[in-house]
Amino acid sequence: MSDSAHTSLDLPAEIARRRTFAIISHPDAGKTTLTEKFLLYGGAIQMAGQVRAKGEARRTRSDFMQMEKDRGISVSASAMSFDFDGHRFNLVDTPGHSDFSEDTYRTLTAVDAAIMVIDGAKGVESQTQKLFEVCRMRDLPILTFCNKMDRESRDTLEIIDEIQENLAIDVTPASWPIGVGREFVGCYDMLHDRLELMDRADRNKVAASISIKGLDDPKLDEHIPAHLLEQLREEVEIARELLPAFDREAFLDGTLTPIWFGSAINSFGVKELMDGMAQYGPEPQPQKAEPRSIHADEKKVMGFVFKVQANMDPKHRDRVAFVRLASGHFLRGMKLTHVRSKKQMAISNPVLFLASDRELAEEAWAGDIIGIPNHGQLRIGDTLTEGEEIRVTGIPSFAPELLQSVRAGDPMKSKHLEKALMQFAEEGAAKVFKPAIGSGFIVGVVGALQFEVLASRIELEYGLPVRFGQSQFTSARWISGPRADLEKCVNTNKQHISYDHDGDPVFLTRLQWDIDRIERDFPTLTLSATKEMMV
Repeated sequence: MSDSAHTSLDLPAEIARRRTFAIISHPDAGKTTLTEKFLLYGGAIQMAGQVRAKGEARRTRSDFMQMEKDRGISVSASAMSFDFDGHRFNLVDTPGHSDFSEDTYRTLTAVDAAIMVIDGAKGVESQTQKLFEVCRMRDLPILTFCNKMDRESRDTLEIIDEIQENLAIDVTPASWPIGVGREFVGCYDMLHDRLELMDRADRNKVAASISIKGLDDPKLDEHIPAHLLEQLREEVEIARELLPAFDREAFLDGTLTPIWFGSAINSFGVKELMDGMAQYGPEPQPQKAEPRSIHADEKKVMGFVFKVQANMDPKHRDRVAFVRLASGHFLRGMKLTHVRSKKQMAISNPVLFLASDRELAEEAWAGDIIGIPNHGQLRIGDTLTEGEEIRVTGIPSFAPELLQSVRAGDPMKSKHLEKALMQFAEEGAAKVFKPAIGSGFIVGVVGALQFEVLASRIELEYGLPVRFGQSQFTSARWISGPRADLEKCVNTNKQHISYDHDGDPVFLTRLQWDIDRIERDFPTLTLSATKEMMV
């Protein structure tokens, strides 16, 4: 890591104990269930809710949108803070569904590490691979959790091989499973030479841990069937021969991932994974910014907005900006400079999150994630400082892959629709384009499911039924370049031009030929598929 020469030695104790991380996975690998168990072990909730459970048990704390509760999927990143074993965990649960990957990409700019969850039967899946690439671009340290070992799953060495091959990262086993499926009895903790046994009777119970002296300890015979014990000894010997030992430096550089095996739904392997994050995970890291990087041990408070969520509380039309603190010790009531507008903001009601529950934050440190309720002043990519003109960089906005026109069911309510769409655009939930010619709006998203979510949220939060329809356009590109050329291009291509919610010109295309034509006729202009949200 380029800037990570900073270690806990020169960080104040409060900052050094922070662990800020995201959980990433393919849909249905068990990410939300794992998040629930983290909250359970952190003492933040009394009963973990599983996505597929019934009644009261189904109310997962990290899924707060109505649609998430109805469908049992996560479509919005949520943040949760809790204490565990002397450390403060700031956990960001990300949407696993690929239609919401942009929210996940942005979230990964706000964390120092990631936990990658994979399904023991399916191994590395497509979405895991995509998200892993984003982590790789940022050199994020990754801990791996192989879930669902209590179901039929693949051979352990095969899973490890697949991770090493598909993701080009070294893997070191932190634990080793004993049996799989119905025969799964627990794991051998390779880092601490302990036996961890799973209790199938109580899903919310911490696994029993038995200290042993190596794999020849006679105690093992009392707890493990002979054929499984023999297999365990053989496999561990092979693993020790073929796989690298745990090396914290290589882990922090993002070139080695320790892997734990377990079953999130049975609360097994979760505590060991949390211990691993507490013991080996990185403390708050430097943040890339212009004109210089921000270090966590700086005295002055600096933070940046990586997500905006509208209407988290449907009773109040609020907008909460999720802010990752990059440095300093924040106190409630502080005045911070909003770098984009150069205005001062008094932060009087900052909140800490437990999913949709929140409590007033009297203080927060570098590494923490706080929510700032506001009425639209804060946008994704904004930087807040104690006066210094510095901008955090690298928060991406991607060109939408699907475009549709949108109209209000009631033509008299088009002004209400505009307000709703602008709010979702600022939240980053969709791109909203206002055509230079004609009325109405064009909405752009990365995945088709986002149209459903938008329609459902506009109706629920604004009482406004909407209709999405076909658009003649298939993609969008932001245009930039010398002003005179830009104006000439806009004037001669009015039917293709729209403006995004920041007022920046966007070229809407039907075919690749449209892009080629502009690049040929206006060589000084740049057509870009991403826009950095540094404002």
